Amino acid sequence: MLLHPSFDVNAAGHLTVAGFDACELAEQFGTPAYFLDEDAVRAQCRLYREAFRESFGGSSLPAYAGKALCCKKIYSVIAEEGLAADCVSPGELHTAYKAGFPMEKVFFHGNNKTDEDLRYALDLGVGHIVVDGWDELCALEKIAAEKDARPRILLRITPGIDPHTHKKIVTGSVDSKFGVAVATGQAFGFVRDALGCSHLVLDGFHCHVGSQIFDTEPFEDACDIMLAFIAKVRADFGFEAKILNLGGGFGVRYVEDDPEVDIRGNIARLGAEIDRMCALYGVEKPAVVMEPGRSIVAAAGCTLYTCGTVKSIPGFRNYVSVDGGMPDNPRYALYQSRYTIVNASRASAPADFPCTVAGRCCESGDLLSEDAVLAEPKRGDIIAVLVTGAYNYSMASNYNRIPRPPLVLLSKRGAEIAVRRETYEDLTALDL
Repeated sequence: MLLHPSFDVNAAGHLTVAGFDACELAEQFGTPAYFLDEDAVRAQCRLYREAFRESFGGSSLPAYAGKALCCKKIYSVIAEEGLAADCVSPGELHTAYKAGFPMEKVFFHGNNKTDEDLRYALDLGVGHIVVDGWDELCALEKIAAEKDARPRILLRITPGIDPHTHKKIVTGSVDSKFGVAVATGQAFGFVRDALGCSHLVLDGFHCHVGSQIFDTEPFEDACDIMLAFIAKVRADFGFEAKILNLGGGFGVRYVEDDPEVDIRGNIARLGAEIDRMCALYGVEKPAVVMEPGRSIVAAAGCTLYTCGTVKSIPGFRNYVSVDGGMPDNPRYALYQSRYTIVNASRASAPADFPCTVAGRCCESGDLLSEDAVLAEPKRGDIIAVLVTGAYNYSMASNYNRIPRPPLVLLSKRGAEIAVRRETYEDLTALDL
């Protein structure tokens, strides 16, 4: 096993993904290409669902965060596993709808929903709209009145927590584009005004502290702050929240020195803290929602490339260039995200060739890693980047007019294309 159960090495010395030979996958589907272990995704869904039942009880439910990986096949899997869904754009809503996902189990997010977005959500029968601020609250009240609708809402509250993750993926601090802050006192006015809306049904509150978090302390802090907030709202306004959505953010192991996350244990600790705080404040325990995305799909994913060139610059570094790069994985350019990279063609050989793995774009910053150590590759070898199930396909672009790769699901049924490879004709299909 390499890093996660989805990856191993077979007798031929090749990397395997979900038991499939990576070199054979590359030959069958071409490169670059995304591969996803469907059985591993389902296992994570079941882990979350069972842990919620054990520790949160009642009607508590995990809601898959589609921004991590959004396509019709994924929503079909999520629906079959009994999860709710977290959508952050009308495009994600449309994808879920086209997949036949039950829209009453959708939470619709976004800090800048347009009037058209809100109308579309109401037309689709979205279960809860997570209202991000006053302008949206007023707009939704007006649109709901026009449609004679009574949508159920949560209010996005900013708890004021810095989980010490990358500054670009912190979402819960006071200085944030998301939500309305508790610390400034504004959140209480937000609740007052929401309760005054005659066409909106307030069910509770949402918060989110950030992403790629490896311990429970920031989540426990958020529980404490939010349950104190719920208690004060009850005292001030007579309203008791039925739902507390704690967002997502559990970390995933990308490299060997990342810690492993005990999801079941973390949820048990959060459940105990919620029980403690409810008892302390004398409030009814709300239904708990969390929004795992990365921690459901990331470790099940892998991207395969073909090595094109190997360049050695004496006294400097070695470059290994592949046939993809920042268009299919912009995360290194954005966040300097670390990855485990393997020469899939020589996975059993010693990894003793330090190198920078570079993409094919006309851009110096088009890199996948600057500190990879691989079995020395040659032109034509298959290079695998592990743990790419989240925020790779979903953040992909056509920079340099490069078609986006296919997404292939791997399971006991075999290999199934979930999203086909883009063609050059696709690139010009919208051109006039």
